Amino acid sequence: MKSQAILIFATLASLVITAATGSAQSIVDQWQYTLRRPGGDWQQPGFEAAGWKQGSGGFGTRDTPGARVGTTWATNSIWLRKTFALDAVPDHPALLVHHDEDAQIWLNGKRVANLKGFTTEYIVVPLEDADRAALRRGENLLAVHCRQTGGGQFIDVHLVDADNVPALPEPQRSTRPFISDLITEWGESVTPENAWTEYPRPQLKRDNWTNLNGLWDYAITARDQQEAPQNWDGQILVPFSLESKLGGVQRLLDPTETLWYRRTFTAPKSPEQRTILNFEAVDYRCEAFVNGRSVGSHTGGNTPFAFDITDALEEGENRLIVRVDDDTEEYQLRGKQTLNPRGIWYTQVSGIWQTVWLEQVPKVHARHVIIHTWLDGTVHVRVDAAGAEAAGAEAAGAEASNLKLQAVVRHGDEEVVRATGTGTELTLRVPDPQLWSPDSPTLYDLQLRVGDDAVQSYFGIREVGKVQDADGHWRFTLNGQPIFHWGPLDQGWWPDGLLTPPSDEGMLFDIQWLKQAGFNMIRKHIKVEPRRYYYHCDRLGMMVWQDQVSGGESRQKGWPEWTRLRPNPVDAVWPAEQHEQFMAELEEMIHHLESHPSIVVWVPFNEAWGQHQTVEVGKWTEQRDPSRLVNIASGGNFWPVGDIVDHHQYPHPGFPFDLNHNGRFDDYIKVIGEFGGHGYPVREHLWDADRRNWGYGDLPQTEAEYKQRYVQSLEMIHELQSRGIAAGVYTQTTDVEGEINGLMTYDRKVIKIPAKELATLHQRLFAE
Repeated sequence: MKSQAILIFATLASLVITAATGSAQSIVDQWQYTLRRPGGDWQQPGFEAAGWKQGSGGFGTRDTPGARVGTTWATNSIWLRKTFALDAVPDHPALLVHHDEDAQIWLNGKRVANLKGFTTEYIVVPLEDADRAALRRGENLLAVHCRQTGGGQFIDVHLVDADNVPALPEPQRSTRPFISDLITEWGESVTPENAWTEYPRPQLKRDNWTNLNGLWDYAITARDQQEAPQNWDGQILVPFSLESKLGGVQRLLDPTETLWYRRTFTAPKSPEQRTILNFEAVDYRCEAFVNGRSVGSHTGGNTPFAFDITDALEEGENRLIVRVDDDTEEYQLRGKQTLNPRGIWYTQVSGIWQTVWLEQVPKVHARHVIIHTWLDGTVHVRVDAAGAEAAGAEAAGAEASNLKLQAVVRHGDEEVVRATGTGTELTLRVPDPQLWSPDSPTLYDLQLRVGDDAVQSYFGIREVGKVQDADGHWRFTLNGQPIFHWGPLDQGWWPDGLLTPPSDEGMLFDIQWLKQAGFNMIRKHIKVEPRRYYYHCDRLGMMVWQDQVSGGESRQKGWPEWTRLRPNPVDAVWPAEQHEQFMAELEEMIHHLESHPSIVVWVPFNEAWGQHQTVEVGKWTEQRDPSRLVNIASGGNFWPVGDIVDHHQYPHPGFPFDLNHNGRFDDYIKVIGEFGGHGYPVREHLWDADRRNWGYGDLPQTEAEYKQRYVQSLEMIHELQSRGIAAGVYTQTTDVEGEINGLMTYDRKVIKIPAKELATLHQRLFAE
């Protein structure tokens, strides 16, 4: 993948290094640079470099052999200028250089080198006597132009004494992410008062709650600091991450650092009530303290968790502190986040990135509700009730089986059925059930009383399955009827909030637009969204393939060789502790989302990213939730487990039917889990115009050519339907950072193909 340009600013303009001989030489690592051809005599000392950027050397991509990258450079050309001081002109001056194509170098306006080809390490290039004459005591100017047309790249140049070449320091990692001007219309309206004010858990809703989003104090310390800081660095807008524009900080958290949060709140104290502190998501490890007392900790950056803080509360004002560590890489489940954003890998996200809230509940209360349905109208409700065992023992010397449970089902204003019982489970029967589907997303309201706890929920009645057609091809079914799954790869990234949508309204826009465009499914890619996202899919009628968030980062750290659908794949080997954490986070995701009717497929792995113990993970997922289908590894290494065999092919769709050796795929639904990715840049709506913005295949020259390529892919997927392909996933909903292969721009302000036009084009996929 091509790399993205990120502006990295060195903390120090120069460093003093000691060479092997013991003498000292000043290495200046701070440059001015531009990625656009400058005018005038830009190589000359008197040139005014107005508008040039500041960056730390060297410049290039981190996968280039021998590179020490301070600033990522991933465009075709770069122009550089830096000044350095000499106490005396060396007798044998030289250039210490690591270069790519056509590196031209000037000293004080005189060209002293024209280097062809590339190097894979630093080399010493002695200067001719005539070039030495260009140097002088005091301030000197070094100017460089380098060109590179593909692949890894790097340029770094220093003037050194050839008799005493210094060792170069490691470049310092920036504390700033790339800062783009892009912002969505919803992001433009965000304030501390309106930041995510909606109730965050629609399937278990109470009236009595307190939103803790807004401005919090934050501080960054060394990882080994265990005590809360005395001094705070400023304020951050929760629930937006440290790195995001909307958070107001835009600071990268290093794996050696810890992020702290602080705010105060008031909560009533009552002997009959418990106070629950809820976090919808914190990336990645966190511990919470109320009035100096630890109230709980959690590991995993993608799912909700809660702490009972009742015993730590004080009358009046209470102090809440949250400590967060985030390694981002290694085996940590992080999805598309990376410490080195490039290509398909995006800016890291650290800390609180979804809503934080308080809730007052009875001693005995529902922590979670799980709802399963069948086509005959049978609805099974299971409640995870906190305090039930104690309440049962106090009331009747028995166990939680004495807990009183009541359920009332309504459709609109009409009561449909009610039931009461004891214990934590109830089964109801809805007469003449109206089934949930993309064409008719019927939802029933469910009111539950668990002891003295009253909560509101909802459900949709539907069944997910598969069937063989007359030609022996496996097809998806919904409510017993075959259905072609057609949707986009949807990553849920935002230019202003990164992983956090700027608002509920903005998040809803994406789903509504995709529905209008004629898609009936979304593949939610390597991300778990806020729970309201799935609520909107439920009520709008949008099926969801839900990916598990991936971990690991390379073949050395948790990734196997990617063999796709070829026979005899080999799994990666994960350490036991890291595998247990992977499974714990998979369980948490399913636990929190399993009652949403919109979710129809679980996807434990994507491609070969962290793919390990595949059969074991697949069988566990099948047993954990038999009500849905399992796509064990979308586009990944094929193992005989789950329900689906999934191939990725870019730019146009295809499937390797020839690899069906001995009928390996015969028992599986065949899908193309990714294809397309046709890129089209829209000026003024690019994350960074000074980089190689890319899509799959060569970029089209016109909007008409872009649309023609989309239609061609659509025609090909339509033809593949007759050969047994049961689903298609087009990459992707929006541009993301350097990827410009979205159906709309990253800021959602430009639609590349109108929704109505897409809906008309898509009709052919649903023709019987």
